[in-house]
Amino acid sequence: MANTNEQYDIIFAGAGAAACVTAGRLAATDPSLKILLVEAGRHIKDVEEHVQPARFFYNLVSAKDIFTFHVGKASDAIAGRAPIIPSGKCVGGGSGVNFVMYSRASASDYNDWEHAGNSGWGAKDLIPLANEIETYDDGNPKHGSNGPIKVCAGHKGSLGADFLQVVSKYDKTRGYSDDCHDFDTCDVYAPWFKYIDPKTGHRSDTAHHFIYNQAENANLQVLDQKRVVRVLFEGTRAIGIEYVDETAQDKPDAPTRRAFASKLVVLSAGAFGSPSILERSGIGASEILKKNDIAQLVDLPGVGENYNDHNLVFTSYITDVDDTHDDLFRNNTDGMEPHVKQWHAKGSGLMASNAIDAGIKIRPNSTDLEILGPAFAERWSTFFANAPDKPLMFMGSFAAYAGGLPEKRMGSSLAYFTQYPVSTGRVHIQAGLNPHAPLDIEAGYLDQPADLATLRWSYKHTREIGRRMRCHTGCFLDMHPRFPAGSDAAVAEAQSPVAIDAPNIRYTQEDDEAIDDFHRRTMGSTWHSLGTCAMKPRNQNGVVDSRLNVYGTEGLKVADMSIAPSNVGSNTYNTALIIGAKAAVIIASELGITIKS
Repeated sequence: MANTNEQYDIIFAGAGAAACVTAGRLAATDPSLKILLVEAGRHIKDVEEHVQPARFFYNLVSAKDIFTFHVGKASDAIAGRAPIIPSGKCVGGGSGVNFVMYSRASASDYNDWEHAGNSGWGAKDLIPLANEIETYDDGNPKHGSNGPIKVCAGHKGSLGADFLQVVSKYDKTRGYSDDCHDFDTCDVYAPWFKYIDPKTGHRSDTAHHFIYNQAENANLQVLDQKRVVRVLFEGTRAIGIEYVDETAQDKPDAPTRRAFASKLVVLSAGAFGSPSILERSGIGASEILKKNDIAQLVDLPGVGENYNDHNLVFTSYITDVDDTHDDLFRNNTDGMEPHVKQWHAKGSGLMASNAIDAGIKIRPNSTDLEILGPAFAERWSTFFANAPDKPLMFMGSFAAYAGGLPEKRMGSSLAYFTQYPVSTGRVHIQAGLNPHAPLDIEAGYLDQPADLATLRWSYKHTREIGRRMRCHTGCFLDMHPRFPAGSDAAVAEAQSPVAIDAPNIRYTQEDDEAIDDFHRRTMGSTWHSLGTCAMKPRNQNGVVDSRLNVYGTEGLKVADMSIAPSNVGSNTYNTALIIGAKAAVIIASELGITIKS
């Protein structure tokens, strides 16, 4: 454990994906820097439930303490449900618990960031950092070849192959590519790569590759299971942090401790944690701080606003293939045993995979736009039409049942999630200085009609793929809409695949209403929360500037997904890596050192 009676040069409040990159690169460049990371979660070094990639799903559904399960306000837009939004709670953050799904944003996403007033944050600046940090297994020149984060295809299963075979014949308006992650390509079907080391079969997370690999550096220290309460200030200069033991959640009088930083405090606690720490530190909107009886240090109303996520849906099918991930995802000991042995012996097999072997980042064509209808028309014309690298959705195969984990049958699913939902929300504190209290979260899911139209079209498109896949023998009824009796769209547990050239299902207005109801009842978070400390001009509800400085303060930065000024059309791990790498460059330049590649 770190000795918090000492002074550090830099303190990171949070040790998530981005923080590990930033701290690790700074420490590797100048080992004399005294760096402390304070993390609410626990260490994951060589812990099998983390490093074995296929463990991710059981970790999630079994509600282990390596996640924080945030609960939003109930909303009529999602059938009166209170959304549950997980976030990683361990050293390495989301990189230690995510789906290991490799996906990179569109170049225009980062150009949008730059055009929002953030010089140095355009695609030309960030793509080299993305490539520098990775090693892409097939040697593609548009990817990195010598970085610490490993990327490979992993195990390729029969369901992903079936998916690609069907779309090659059914959807002839779109092509195929071996790589749709070059920052420019979309609207092509492709095999899906994973954040997995092809030699060891291990998850490729930031804790192992930026922090644990520097164990010999006594100046790089991590305090785990400690939650940051607030930033300490002299005037408006950050000088340290106050924190409590994470195990003292039920002890309101638990003592607080302090750690001090001579150069910089960096908030890296994620889209929920970073704005919460700011508000508990007196930085935020006057109304929020007053409600929480916290004296205001800086009036910054953008703190906690601009909450973004992606909207995820699974539909599941019954299958008789023998290489699904169901045993692994259910933690079925007997079924898992051969896969665990293969992973230990060769670093390969189902355990060295994530069940996502194929997919597409898809854009609608003219026929699709007609199906999407008038609710989507404005969004298309103002956001997508002139940005050909921006996908509307991810759609892909998922080699498991994704619902309530049935005991006997094997499952296959099709997953889809929106890349740029229109609906946004907000995240704020509601219990004063209590860092353990639930947050006041309005997720905003499906508040805007365009988002519901997008999911409706996605169900129809993936249903046509699913009903043609040879591996599918029927549907799990709980994982599809409740279509009215006699509907052409009705599903059944015994439902043979149709021919490739079979006519598409004709949906009625009642069918569309059933699909909308299904999405309101089942749509969930994609665990891609971002934007709540937005890197924007202060007069546009910004929280940090392009150097990641918190407006109105000195010696305080934010470096995690919360700084994203707008959404990205991808899973967010890659963007977190980029933010971590960029933050290291920025901080190093201010310290007068140059980051080592």
